[in-house]
Amino acid sequence: MDLEYVAHVSDFGTAKLLNPNSTNWTSFVGTFGYAAPELAYTMEVNQKCDVYSFGVLALEILLGEHPGDFITSLLTCSSNAMASTLDIPSLMGKLDQRLPYPTNQMAKEIALIAKTTIACLTESPHSRPTMEQVAKELGMSKSSSVH
Repeated sequence: MDLEYVAHVSDFGTAKLLNPNSTNWTSFVGTFGYAAPELAYTMEVNQKCDVYSFGVLALEILLGEHPGDFITSLLTCSSNAMASTLDIPSLMGKLDQRLPYPTNQMAKEIALIAKTTIACLTESPHSRPTMEQVAKELGMSKSSSVH
């Protein structure tokens, strides 16, 4: 974020610049804690890698720190059960302590954001939503916001 709190993210969407009808290989540049697991194994860049990285970043914003251990515990669950078995009260206790504890409608919105974010972190890239689906889900959350 800059001094006006505008977010600047440099590499999400890189996969869109690549030819979708070919296999693309690259050397890794970035931070391993934000890279999709399959990228570490194959070095193949695709749009689902961006979805995973977005999920890590979004969860880091919610928790106030890199969610490495949290992601590790999520990956031990089956990908289908991950978001459905999310323990919302436990997650709320892990939110960034520098922020006031969310109540009522804000807590519901954070739970929706968390479920959407965690869906981005499923181990299988084919099971992850597209960024279009994520944007629609989060857009619904924003439009229903009560200020």
